Parts: sequence; structure tokens; C-alpha cells
Amino acid sequence: MNRFLLLIPAYNEEKNIGKVIYKIKNLPFSVDIVVIDDGSKDNTAKVAENAGAFVITLPFNLGYGSALQTGYKYAVKKDYDYLVQLDADGQHEIEDISELLDGVKSGKADIVIGSRFLKDKKYDMSFFKRIGVFIFSKIVSIIIKQEITDPVSGFEAFNKKALEFFILDIFPSDFPDADMLIISHFAGLKIKEIPVSMYNSPLGKAPMHGGLTSFYYIFKMFLSIIMVLITKKYRKKFII
Repeated sequence: MNRFLLLIPAYNEEKNIGKVIYKIKNLPFSVDIVVIDDGSKDNTAKVAENAGAFVITLPFNLGYGSALQTGYKYAVKKDYDYLVQLDADGQHEIEDISELLDGVKSGKADIVIGSRFLKDKKYDMSFFKRIGVFIFSKIVSIIIKQEITDPVSGFEAFNKKALEFFILDIFPSDFPDADMLIISHFAGLKIKEIPVSMYNSPLGKAPMHGGLTSFYYIFKMFLSIIMVLITKKYRKKFII
């Protein structure tokens, strides 16, 4: 019987994480939940644990990518067949989890991305963020020769093949978005997008995208994509 894990990376999300977990618990199927508490300074870990999730607490804030990879390593170690990841702030529609899971279980894709723009082209976001998403979606689409509308979704599903690839040292510690989609393509992994519903964070701007972080993200992502292209042949050595 196939086993799947729900991964929720979290940083200072005590006000939202409990509600998200309770919604997951109300799904019409059983699911294991692991929350990676990325060195939160609030009660995120305690709230998540009380809500019924298994919690792994990192010693300090290591970054979004490190939190995700910790969850991937846990999934591989525990021999899960599939993993679905979503944010802790309530942006993602819990009912769409089964659609993402079906996408990887079908065998037609190793990575399934939940795209908000396939369902709601007028999704509400700031002008500069929309421009950023547009630019990176076009870059990824051109490089992998496949249309990707939402490379920064955060709502994704993976099979074991993808998980075993993501636990390698090439996985970035901060923002694994457009660059990892390109690397995954070069590695021979199949990528697919499906429409999902997504909402604005109940608390407004997510902590990892605030302040100067947005500028760092754009700079880092461009630099990372350039390095991926320069080392394209090297990346192909990781073909699974």
C-alpha cells in the first residue's frame, strides 16, 4: 500500500498552523503530517504538536529550503512513496491535496505543481510580485520547453524518485523555486502543473518575503539560474 506524507515548513506561524492542521485532519482520508519548525521564536512547534502533527524543530532559522529538505530526508528515511508540501499560513486550499497527490500517483509526473494562475488568472498580488512571477515563469518555460505558470507556488507533490533527488547537496538552503525546476528538468524528472485555489495569507505578507528579502530573492534566483545553465552538463550527471 502506498504511503504519503504531508510536509509543512513553518516559521513563526503559531496563529495559523493549528487551523491548517485541523483542516487536514478533516480530510476524508488518513494522512501523516510532519511540520518542520524552522527555528521559530513563537509557539509554532507546540501548537502544531497539539494539533496532531509530528514536529521536527531545527536549532535555529536555517531557511525555507533547509526546512523543506529536512522534510524530504524524513520522508525518504521513513520510506514514504509520495509527499505533498504546503505553506503553514493557510494560503493553500486543503481540498486540492488529493488532486496533487493523484498527479504523481498516476505516474505521468514526478513533480506536480499547484498553479493558482491556471484557476484564477486575476489572483490578487502586488504589482512587483506579479512581475517577478511572470519573469521567472517565462524563463523556466523557455529553458525546459514546457509552460510553467507558477514557479513559486509552494504547493507541490513529489514521488519517491523526486524526493531522493532533492535530498542531494544541490538543493538550495533558502529559496528553491525556479532554479530547482530547471535542475529537475535537466535531471530527467517529469514536471506537470494542475490548477489549484490559493488565498492571500491571513496575516498579510509572509515573513520570508518581507523587507529586503524580496530583493535578495530576485538577485539570488537570477544568479542561481545562470549557474544552473553554466553547469548544465554537470547537472545531467544526476539523471536518475
